[in-house]
Amino acid sequence: MNEYINLDEKNMDEEHICCAIGDPKHQEGVDKKKEWIKSKLKEGHVFRKLNARGKIFIEYEPIETAWVPINGKNYEYIYCLWVAGSFKGKGIAKELLEYAIKDAKDKKMSGICTLVSKKKKPFIGEKKFFEHYGFKVVDTINDYELLALQFDNKETPKFNDPARKMEIASQDFTIYYSNECPYVEYEVKELSNYAKEKNMKLDFIKIDSLEKAKNAPCIFNNWANFYKGKFLSNTILNANSLEKILK
Repeated sequence: MNEYINLDEKNMDEEHICCAIGDPKHQEGVDKKKEWIKSKLKEGHVFRKLNARGKIFIEYEPIETAWVPINGKNYEYIYCLWVAGSFKGKGIAKELLEYAIKDAKDKKMSGICTLVSKKKKPFIGEKKFFEHYGFKVVDTINDYELLALQFDNKETPKFNDPARKMEIASQDFTIYYSNECPYVEYEVKELSNYAKEKNMKLDFIKIDSLEKAKNAPCIFNNWANFYKGKFLSNTILNANSLEKILK
């Protein structure tokens, strides 16, 4: 039987958070991610992982306090469900999702939702997997879709109006980011150094509050790229990938 751990104030420091295991360059990002989780625990944030060394976890919290440009009442929002490597195909993703669904029902929530896309994109959930459990599309922006599993018919979550713009006024390459992901901090520094070397204008806008997250000008989970005012992708970039885009 699989053993799982929910992170809390007592075990946070000693437990890993799955994504960036054993990579020293991401330690600062890991520390900031843990600080972020700690600040969210009182709001009902849940980070549940397999008690093993691997990328196997689910992370969710009430939609009212979730750092995403989605509006709703009495729903849980799944930030990420990730089962990687040799742990795939063993029913672990099923157990993690079923735990979250039961947890939402036990809390008398109206449903549970998550972000997916019509075509597979990095750091976005697998649409077919959620559909298997009864999740249905309740809102759409371009290729991105909001899936929800509704327990009652009281209300349906939806993307906030600012997110539907998918554009900004600045023509410079602009990156919106937050510490929801431990990979982000290192890449912000790498890209900052790259921009200095190339003498190019590169803007970073940090989403560091609920208000900023709810009013993001695009689909946002932890990272968003804009160029010449247009949304490009939610892919976390490094120096090489940025250079390819610019070419």
